[in-house]
Amino acid sequence: MNRPAVLNRVLLALIGLALVAAGGFAVATHFGELRLLDPAAPLVPGTAPPPTWVCYLAIAVAVLVGLLCLRWLAAQVFRRPKPTTWRTSGDTGVTVLPSAAAAAPVAADVETYAGVRSASARLSGPRDAPALDLVVTTDRDADPVALRQRIAEHAVPRLRQALDVGRLPVRLEIRLTAKSGVRAR
Repeated sequence: MNRPAVLNRVLLALIGLALVAAGGFAVATHFGELRLLDPAAPLVPGTAPPPTWVCYLAIAVAVLVGLLCLRWLAAQVFRRPKPTTWRTSGDTGVTVLPSAAAAAPVAADVETYAGVRSASARLSGPRDAPALDLVVTTDRDADPVALRQRIAEHAVPRLRQALDVGRLPVRLEIRLTAKSGVRAR
């Protein structure tokens, strides 16, 4: 389950419902359907400008909301699984393996497949139950079904054998480029 995606959808739905409700309230009040407020009354009492501190407070709140929105956007773009370091103890000592070092050969292997322009791989999770996230960019005319089958039958079994794990869940994302044709290596 992708918890950030669920949270994003819930927050966007709540914000959308609040905006629709506020807009409906304003329209209904304007046309006199709701008698809670007088449509001819001014929005704020008096014509004097607000105190200076109100302007500064409004600017501070706007900057804070803008920074929170930028943080939210950055989280959408750069969301990736957290890399881990695996430690294995044996009779001869301790082996330390960063998950990035284990995933790099898979990406290099997938990049040699026909129609693939680039690939990136990340391993996450504990040593006894890793998960592979694979992002593959292909030519527009590449066959995604054949590519997925090749990855499932060639690259993933090799990684499972290298890591000595029985099960390796894979999240595969295939991105198509606007360009087509074979590229020289």
